[in-house]
Amino acid sequence: MIGNLPGAPCWAQLSARDSEAAQKFYGQLFGWTAETDPDPQYGGYTTFSLGGRPAAAVAPLMNPQQPVMWLLSFATPGVDAAAESAKGAGAQVWMGPMDVGDLGRWALLSDPTGAPFALWEAKKFSGFGVADEPNSLGWVDLSTRDVAAAVGFYREALGWQVWPNEQYPMVGLSDTMFGGVMEMGEMFPPEVPSHWNPFFLVSDVDATAAKAGQLGGEVLHGPVDVEMENGPRLAVIRDPQGATFGVFAPRES
Repeated sequence: MIGNLPGAPCWAQLSARDSEAAQKFYGQLFGWTAETDPDPQYGGYTTFSLGGRPAAAVAPLMNPQQPVMWLLSFATPGVDAAAESAKGAGAQVWMGPMDVGDLGRWALLSDPTGAPFALWEAKKFSGFGVADEPNSLGWVDLSTRDVAAAVGFYREALGWQVWPNEQYPMVGLSDTMFGGVMEMGEMFPPEVPSHWNPFFLVSDVDATAAKAGQLGGEVLHGPVDVEMENGPRLAVIRDPQGATFGVFAPRES
């Protein structure tokens, strides 16, 4: 990732039915430690750390209808203005903007293709303390049914750069790529909405995928080498509660 530059991914949060089970799964898979905030106003919000640095989080579902999923947040210096700008570009604002204690200010939206995401204005908490290292976030991936609309939206709303590619346009800021956009094809059932997935950098994709399976997860895709120049090796995994995420590693030359 590229710090907390406005528009860049700054946090990844899992919503889970069983927070303790999620803590066990990801703790064993990535070596994360979990610390639950004792303040009742945060509803059991638990931060995952890697080497003492914030890597991600898990929170219990706010209601039974809420999907089990990973939610990505993008940094902004002013969430109110950013949410209004996103709305003008076609987003739906579902919650907020609202203060999260003294940690920051937050809003939950979905892009014009239906993919949920959040905006985060940092106060005491700025987001990732570790990224682009083994067992931390290293890439974000959008699966959408309208690539052109999604790319146009994020370029307008968050100022992203786009590296055009027929199969997989990539996005980033300050000439640094941090994600890509994929067309949802027949491999996705029609009821699956557009969605963002975090991809965590690992030292061994095959070993991590195998371990995820042993821990009760399911490998949905891969491990496979991406057929493009300097493409990584990756796998897409569904955790035991149904949230999907990816793991990847640079391919050995």
